[in-house]
Formats: sequence, C-alpha cells, structure tokens
Amino acid sequence: MKIFNSLTRKKDEFCSLKPGQISMYVCGMTVYDLCHIGHARVMVFFDLVKRWFEAKGFEVTYVRNITDIDDKIIQRAVGKNMGIKAYTDMYVKEMHKDEKSLFVQKPSFEPRATEYITEMVELIEKLVEKKYGYISETGDVNFSVRSFGDYGKLSGKSVKELRVGSRVSIDDKKKDPLDFVLRKSAKQGEPDDAMWQSTFGAGRPGWHIECSAMSNSILGKRFDIHGGGA
Repeated sequence: MKIFNSLTRKKDEFCSLKPGQISMYVCGMTVYDLCHIGHARVMVFFDLVKRWFEAKGFEVTYVRNITDIDDKIIQRAVGKNMGIKAYTDMYVKEMHKDEKSLFVQKPSFEPRATEYITEMVELIEKLVEKKYGYISETGDVNFSVRSFGDYGKLSGKSVKELRVGSRVSIDDKKKDPLDFVLRKSAKQGEPDDAMWQSTFGAGRPGWHIECSAMSNSILGKRFDIHGGGA
C-alpha cells in the first residue's frame, strides 16, 4: 500500500511503526451545529481506511476527537440559554445518528477537548518555556510562527505564502499577524463553564493545540497516520 506523505509530498510505501498494528488520529467535528456534507466525508473516508487495514489483518486504534468548546459553541449556547455541555451533548447525539445512518463504525476512542484541558495547558506551558509561545497584552497565549524554523514543512507552504485572518479576525496585540492563539483568556460576559483556571489565569485553550494534547495522551508522541483538516 502507498499513502500520500505530507512531508515528502509524494506517495510512499506505507510501513506501520509496530508490525500488525495501526495507530490513527483524525481531526473530528466541532459540535456547534448539525453535521454537514464535509463532516460526512471525514466519517466515511477514515472509516474506509480503518476497515481496509482491518481486512488486511491489522489491529487498528482509531482516535477521532470532538471539539466541544470554541467561540461558536459559547455564543450559541449563551443565545439558547443553555450550559456548554448540555448544548454540545445535543449535537454529539445528532452526530452519532448521522454516523449510524451512514453505516460508519465508531472509532476506538472519541475524546472531547474539554476532557483534556490539563494536558493542553501543560503543552502550552512548555511552548512558552521554550520561547515558541508568548503572553499578549490581552492575556491570550500565542504561538510565534516565525520562531519555529520548520513551520509550514507539512503543509508545503512557506511563511510568506500564509494568509492572515483567513479563519479569525486579526488581533493587533499579536507580535506578528501570522501568530495564532494557543489559549484564550476569559472575556467579559462569557459563562463560567466556558473557562478553566491555569497558571495563565482563567480562560480556555484554542483549537490549534487540542489535537496535539489528545493524540499524545492516547497514542503517544509517535503514531502512524494523522488525518483530517485539509
């Protein structure tokens, strides 16, 4: 079997880290609303990958996360006068209905971001300690893109090619417009269940760091396949 290798930018012969075993992590759904066709693609495609390996005799550990805290979730839960967990539970239930209707098997693990806050904070602390992250005037902790020489190596894009503000509004408190948030400080008016205490004060991790924390915790620092995103 050949698989596209994001680092070499070509199809390479696939060889698992452990003979007869496959470890796979996939970026899953952000449950602020009902699933759409793109989510269905993620469910079906990686279910197919898992089944193919199993049919070939591999033992597969498949992790697909749930992002159950972000700006949209907070805004919509507050708008409906609901707690964060009650709101996200509602859409996780609907997601599982969609999964069943598509005949998709459940992953081995389905971790939620809110269950790994401690692990995320520990990673963020390490990044700040190593000067890859910094605390801005707003109290947010940002990743310094230009401090990491290999940034863009997996996406195949140089720092010069990156677009600023394509997913979030530009924050003029950042040292560089390309920097992104690792941890957001608590904002006025946000509910108590949308923030956690840490060495950085009250706040919550950003979506960039959650998959690193969950994959490391469940599969270890090295695993075979990371899927999702683009």
